[in-house]
Order: sequence, then structure tokens, then C-alpha cells
Amino acid sequence: MAISAAALSVSLAACGSSGPAGSTAAGDGASMWGLTGGNQPVLQKSVEAWNSAHSDQSIKLDFFANDAYKTKVRTAVGAGEGPTFIYGWGGGVLKSYVDADQVEDLSAFVKENPEVKERYLPAVLKNGEIDGKTYALPNNNVQPVVLYYNKEVFDKVGAQPPKTWGELMALVPKFKEAGIAPFSLGGQSKWPDLMWLEYLVERIGGPEVFANIAADKPGAWSDPAVTEALTKIQQLADAGGFVNGFSSIAADSNADQALLYTGKAAMVLQGGWIYQGMKKDAGSFVTGGKLGFTTFPTVEGGKGDPANVVGNPSNFWSISAKATDEQKKAALNYVKDGMFTDADTDALIASGAVPVINGIESKLAASPDKDFLTFVYGLAKNAPSFTLSWDQALSPAQGDAMLSNLDQIFLKKITPQQFVSTMNATIGK
Repeated sequence: MAISAAALSVSLAACGSSGPAGSTAAGDGASMWGLTGGNQPVLQKSVEAWNSAHSDQSIKLDFFANDAYKTKVRTAVGAGEGPTFIYGWGGGVLKSYVDADQVEDLSAFVKENPEVKERYLPAVLKNGEIDGKTYALPNNNVQPVVLYYNKEVFDKVGAQPPKTWGELMALVPKFKEAGIAPFSLGGQSKWPDLMWLEYLVERIGGPEVFANIAADKPGAWSDPAVTEALTKIQQLADAGGFVNGFSSIAADSNADQALLYTGKAAMVLQGGWIYQGMKKDAGSFVTGGKLGFTTFPTVEGGKGDPANVVGNPSNFWSISAKATDEQKKAALNYVKDGMFTDADTDALIASGAVPVINGIESKLAASPDKDFLTFVYGLAKNAPSFTLSWDQALSPAQGDAMLSNLDQIFLKKITPQQFVSTMNATIGK
């Protein structure tokens, strides 16, 4: 998932005075920014196939590392210089673009092209809607957060994957005594910290807790489930649950998953998307059946349904409202005819991903990765509630404040009460 600083700076420098590289101002063709990582080769091939068949509607594609992209795209869109295709996650960030008239309303396009709407899993499609109108369409795979574990190190200490929070805490000293970090964590990137808070709040209080926060209800962060979740995180940190130096480990460089497959860490809580990276980088760890995966543990006395999941229902394409008519036309034609072709769908599945479209059960079952793919597809399809990653569901200002303060929780620099108080002050901003 990494892109070197040098490569990134070259890409940025190349854009000159016409705005960011690949922006709507940077030429006549449509521009698209994607993320480096698991889906990069699939998207690259999809766009290459499109360009080769549609030279009059070509798309210029640039890739960026996750953390760098999130900052860059927000700045570019805010300045009216975003790419034609705006890659996103839905939620509060999408709403901020809608409120600023930066993205096209795609409702009429979807109505006129029912085959586009019918392509998708309905629950996923909803995440591209704001106030009943469609502003973004899913573009890749379903990505619930999964608890991954190394079967070899579990066998080494004679342990089973945890089904409850109590069992999880009991594993910490077992792995520490064996010289293995219980959990890997890409704390430098901050957003992996969030997966712990999301699942703990979900398991303790159910989806309503975050629904109230996302709805800007005054004092919503004061729900006891939030304080209990933060307390549990600090208890796990105190017990030595996270690998030493986690705050300097970057998820963008896949360093957190490398600790898992090299046996230095027993478990990692991460998105469904890291399976692709491990399949590519970890050799026989994945193909040899050494990777285990399971759902997040239940919390004793919690109200949340154990089948509920958190994560990213998918990534999405929005179309820039600042694009030219020709760029918009090319973009919509690609969305209609260039995406989720049989070749794209097969390539996504072959990479270890579950496309967010209907009717793929038999393809998943025929894949060498069928155990993981059917697990993920079942998680997403059967979840009573699938909560979008909080940093995307909230407004950009709230999401930034939350990640910054959560980092302080993991480092034991603030108390749960201070976190709650700070976050209550962001409601409505």
C-alpha cells in the first residue's frame, strides 16, 4: 500500500500551475485518483481496457497512498480542483462535498440506467446516498473489519481465537510470555486505532450509540458505551496488548500486517482489504493455510448483536461538479459500461476481494480464496447492521478531532472522560 515520498513528490511536482496532477484543470480527458494497494492492479487494468476501446473518452489515472490521498483530495476538492472521479467512502465526507456543491447528483443517471442500480448489493448502494439522492456509486469490494490471527503462533502457545473480551484479555499474558506481541497495530496512521473503538462501542451499546453521534445529538459521546470502550482499550494497552512501538508503525506501508505473517504478532484487527496485501506479500502464509480470521469478540453484558459489523461497505466514485461536460460524459459512460465487467469482477476475486455486486456466490465458491471470500461476503450480507468507518461517517472536522484524540487514548495521554468531553464539543461542527 506504500508509495515512496520521492515518487509522491514527483507526482505532485509534475502538476505545475494547473492544479493537482490529474485534476479537472489538468487537461481535456477525465481524471481519476485511486489508492495504492490491493485493488490498484485491478483498477489500472480496468482503465487501460477502457482507454484502449474509448480513445475519445480517455481517463488519466494517478495513485496515492491512503493517508496522503485523504489530505490531498480534500484540499483539491475544496479548491474546486479535484479529479473528475472523486474516490471516497460515503458518509460525512461525501455530505461535506454535497453541501459545497462539489459533486454531481447521480439520481437521474441511476434512474435512466436501472442496470447500474441492480448491479449492486442494496445495503452497500445506500452509502452513496445523501438525503435520498445518489451522489456516489460503489466501485470495488466489501470491506468489513476482521480479526486476523496467525494459526502457527496460536498452536505454539496452545490457544484458540477469542470469542469474548475476557478470552481476548486472557491471551495477552500467554503471548507475551512466548515473546510474541498479542496485537499488531499501525498506530502511526491513527485510523487503525479506530477499529478498536468502533467494534467495542458496537458490541457494548449496539449501533444506536454511533447513530446518535452521527446524527449530531447533543452529548451523544457521553453514552456509557463510549467510556467503557475507551477504558477497555486503555486496559488492553496497560496489559501490553499492543506491539511495542505501535505509534511509529505505518499501516500504509503494510508494516502492521507484516508483523502478523512473520510471527512477531499473534493478531491484528484490520480491514478486509489487507487480505489482498498478505496474499501478495506473505508467500505461503496465506496459501499454506496459516492465516486465520474471525469476528470481533462479544463483550460480556453488551447489547450489540454479535453479527453486526463495522468497516467500509465499499469505496465509491463521485463525479466532480467542476468537471467539463465532456469529462462528466466520459465518467458516466465508464461507470455504466467500464466498471464491474466480467474481467474486472474476476480480477477482484482473484486478488482476494469480494466485489459489491449481486450474483457472485458461485464465483466466490470456485476461488482458491473461497474460505476468506465467503466469510467476508457472509459477514456483509447477513449483518443486521453494517456501520461505516466513523472517520468517514462524520464530518471532516469531527473525524480529524476523533482520530487525534483517540491516538492520545492509546498512548495514555488523556482519560476517557477527557476524550468524551472534547468530542461532545465537536458535535454539529
